[in-house]
Amino acid sequence: MATPARTSRLRAWLLEGLTDRPKQQSHADTAHEGRPWWRVMCLTGLDYFSTLGYQPGIAALAAGLLSPVATIVLVLLTLFGALPVYRRVAEESPHGEGSIAMLERLLSFWKGKLFVLTLLGFAATDFLITITLSAADATAHMVENPHLTSTLHGHEVLITLILVALLGAVFLKGFSEAIGVAVVLVATYLALNVVVIAVGMWQVISEPHVIADWSDALTTEHGNPFMMIAIALIVFPKLALGMSGFETGVAVMPHVQGDADDTPDKPAGRIRGTKKLLTTAAVIMSVFLITSSFITTLLIPADQFKPGGEANGRALAYLAHEHLGSAFGTVYDVSTILILWFAGASAMAGLLNLMPRYLPRYGMAPHWARALRPMVIVFTLIAFLVTWLFNADVDAQGGAYATGVLVLITSAAVAVTIAARKAGQRGWTIGFGVIAAVLVYTTAVNVVERPDGVKIGACFIAGIMALSLLSRLARVFELRVTHIELDDMAQRFIRDTANRTIRFIANEPDKRDLTEYRQKKQQIRADNDIPSEDDVMFVEVTVLDASEFESGMRVRGEVLHDRYRVLTLESSSIPNALAALLLYVRDETGQRPHIYFEWTEGNPMANFLRFFLFGQGEVAPVTREVIREAEPDRARRPHVHAG
Repeated sequence: MATPARTSRLRAWLLEGLTDRPKQQSHADTAHEGRPWWRVMCLTGLDYFSTLGYQPGIAALAAGLLSPVATIVLVLLTLFGALPVYRRVAEESPHGEGSIAMLERLLSFWKGKLFVLTLLGFAATDFLITITLSAADATAHMVENPHLTSTLHGHEVLITLILVALLGAVFLKGFSEAIGVAVVLVATYLALNVVVIAVGMWQVISEPHVIADWSDALTTEHGNPFMMIAIALIVFPKLALGMSGFETGVAVMPHVQGDADDTPDKPAGRIRGTKKLLTTAAVIMSVFLITSSFITTLLIPADQFKPGGEANGRALAYLAHEHLGSAFGTVYDVSTILILWFAGASAMAGLLNLMPRYLPRYGMAPHWARALRPMVIVFTLIAFLVTWLFNADVDAQGGAYATGVLVLITSAAVAVTIAARKAGQRGWTIGFGVIAAVLVYTTAVNVVERPDGVKIGACFIAGIMALSLLSRLARVFELRVTHIELDDMAQRFIRDTANRTIRFIANEPDKRDLTEYRQKKQQIRADNDIPSEDDVMFVEVTVLDASEFESGMRVRGEVLHDRYRVLTLESSSIPNALAALLLYVRDETGQRPHIYFEWTEGNPMANFLRFFLFGQGEVAPVTREVIREAEPDRARRPHVHAG
């Protein structure tokens, strides 16, 4: 049995870095901190470049002899579609929130929250499947290595689970050195791929009949070049995994070093560095995609790409063993295994940057979700479940991965189209609109061809929404005002009451005429036996966006009809605003203030639902409950009266 001291140390370790009060903005760093863009490119490149481990094989299965042509179409969409879109996303959302934040600003109230939760479901699909798919493919490279096949065959699920667990352990220990590891892994892996592709190109050049045979087979199978291009346009959506690095690229943006004069509001250097990161990664990957697709299609027999074939999911590794020998092939396998395993690091970094920015702020995750280590444990356990459900099968997870990637890229294209239109940039609006249309087509084709991806994404969305709503329900009485701002008049009102009994009357404003305040004051005095000589102050709350869970509160003071002092509060919830004001006044004056309510008419459950959804409803008991949870000492709680 664990001792209290040991339990306390474990809790402190798990929640290290968690603040008591939530902040509206989770990026506390200054904009010039971080690392050079090319080093961060290696972090996002773990996800992007590692797809070379399986992308050529997937392309060959999807497009057959047309694989190089379909890959060229994919590269054109990458360089002239996804890249301009995400360069604009980097400008519009420079703190790692990505296109989700851009779309969030377009929708208000609950429809905005539900839309963001849907996109977060697809983001979770993308990033979590990146972790499990990459680990599964690393396992495939281990098992297919000639020296290890007999030993490891049949243990794919166990090996994949161990790799996922090791990745989680890295994040539990800390991730400060991960970028340095990423630089080494990416540099080594790309260098080895240069060797493999160079040897492959030499084989093609030295055996001219290979190109002739491929060309003849293409003509026989597909007819004229226009038909080939048409078919390539139809099948290229199946190759969408080759665009997987863009969302990760903007998700890790907070790690990019900016200029010395950057500020969190205007991080021009960070934006410029991120654009370099995105462009360089896209160009490098495009070259590798085209050349690898070309040589694997020409040099590997078609049967070897199929399930059970030696090139299935590892086409370049097959060529490394075939043309450079077992020793080099094993070195290549080791490099591929390491980068595929660590590719989950960029996805995990994306998850840890993205989810805590939204769910806790919506009240749809526990407060500890802001801490790094508990979230690592949660994501690792989910990755275990996904690995077990898919039996560590790379091909089975490809549909879900591609769907997540394409939905996020499409949403980014829509977001930048709307942003350009709002900015009055007609040319960019048309350009981004065309890109969005192409990506919508690509996503639709992928969904029709591989509906399992949408089903898996829907499971993530349903899970996030269900857990989010349950979490918000569990935290419904939590004090969630992040900060209070009082104008000069409101501060004067509080100071004036510091030396006498402080009495507030909660008022739901109607006409705000003299009669309303006079009758309200008389009724509250009569119901609660308030002495006529005791002064009172009215408090009125204006609900802004009730779907916001955490928000700041502005307090304005005014004198109405030359006799009634009124504090006007702006917040997302009436009971929370009143509770926060009472606790603030208590702390400022040293007195326990009184607040007086009328009982709310109507069904209590209906009133609770009004409070849950719209921040109104059964105000008096909810205000008292919020105060009770915020202040455990009964002797220090403000007084709440209802009559």
